[in-house]
Amino acid sequence: MLQPDDPVLNGLELGLAGPVSVQGQLQAAGEGTYLWRGNLHTVVRGECRRCLTEVLDEVDIEVPAAVFSTDSEAADDPDFYPLPERATQVDVAESVREELALAIQTELLLCREDCAGLCPRCGADLNAGPCACRTPAEPV
Repeated sequence: MLQPDDPVLNGLELGLAGPVSVQGQLQAAGEGTYLWRGNLHTVVRGECRRCLTEVLDEVDIEVPAAVFSTDSEAADDPDFYPLPERATQVDVAESVREELALAIQTELLLCREDCAGLCPRCGADLNAGPCACRTPAEPV
């Protein structure tokens, strides 16, 4: 479990409204190499892109594979997460950080799929009903 203020998440500006639940399985994939598959769950807070109301959105992310290796030649390969040679544990926090950064797009939130948004003229919330603005006549 990572809290929104965990140092590994610094600088991401994800709008996390709660902790990040992290679950997964680690398996050996060769000498000094481990494969982690997991799932992340959290809630993000942002604004609806159409009407600007606050939105809380549950996010579930599947991490299909993250490979950790003690192989020094893999240290420069972006497909691997480096491990110290005599590691006794695997810290998946950096992998979790990357998966969250790629998956969470708070600027694309909607309060609901059929959100009517704001009137472009007067700014009224059209979800509450029509505004006092006249709609221009439709071209014939």
